[in-house]
Amino acid sequence: MPVGVPKLPYLIPIEDDDDDEDDDEEELSWVDLYNRLYRDRALFLFSNLTLETANHVVGLMIFLNIDDSTQEQFLFINSTGGGVMHGLAVHNAIQFVEPDVHTLCLGVAASMAAFILAGGSPTKRVAFPNSRVMIHQPASSFIDGYMEEVIFEGDAVLKLRDQMVNFYVERSQKPFWIVNEDMERDVFMTPEEAKDYGIVDFIGTAGIEARKLLDPEELEEIEELGEFDED
Repeated sequence: MPVGVPKLPYLIPIEDDDDDEDDDEEELSWVDLYNRLYRDRALFLFSNLTLETANHVVGLMIFLNIDDSTQEQFLFINSTGGGVMHGLAVHNAIQFVEPDVHTLCLGVAASMAAFILAGGSPTKRVAFPNSRVMIHQPASSFIDGYMEEVIFEGDAVLKLRDQMVNFYVERSQKPFWIVNEDMERDVFMTPEEAKDYGIVDFIGTAGIEARKLLDPEELEEIEELGEFDED
């Protein structure tokens, strides 16, 4: 029997019209797993980038930005990419929202998913051990039928390609010609290679190992001050 998406208990604050803060109450409600994770700003790109997937992620990011623009967001990635314009939509949303967006590659970030990974807030882009990152030139389509052939001919695809190359150049600090040449083919990278290339800032275990060296009381104090650097 399929289990489906599990539900978790969640206490929803109930606003009280009275001025007495001691009268504030919470109502227990059951929400599905992903709903609960969204409330903690955990978002997921775990499928190919389609129009539906991109709209779902972008909609959540904008809603959470409106709900509380002070809480940082975390986008976990395990995707082989997809439509170019769908990937650009998620990438643009990351730049648009006010809070920093952590991008974390858990399995694979290929093609436009790698572009999204690289687009996370500086110093907050992570590739976990055994994950893989792959970059190449844009080749995906976003419109079916005759228009697809028209749009991706000539200057349109070249402009999209240059836009992506220039962004990788900005983040990697590598010469344009190197990135441009790498984009000619599929380039697979280990987490270490992705870090050296400038797509991510550190390997996922770095923060975990650093935390193990800290005294629990010291770690709690640092986290309250917001000064913990996982680089």
